[in-house]
Amino acid sequence: MILAAASDASATFKTFDIFMILFTILILVGVVRLLMARQKNKFAIAFGLVSLFVFLYSDYAMITGWFNN
Repeated sequence: MILAAASDASATFKTFDIFMILFTILILVGVVRLLMARQKNKFAIAFGLVSLFVFLYSDYAMITGWFNN
């Protein structure tokens, strides 16, 4: 019973979803700035790309969850 209620609640839009999308945009801006910099910091670029891919995947899962009701 509790699991059924939790699965129904996880597929709806939440306010935290806005923050997830904003953080993804912020990470994207940071990665672009790192790639455009004259002095390249390879560790920071790699960390930013991994973070960006994780956030993009979580955004994809979050958005597909909105439409699977």
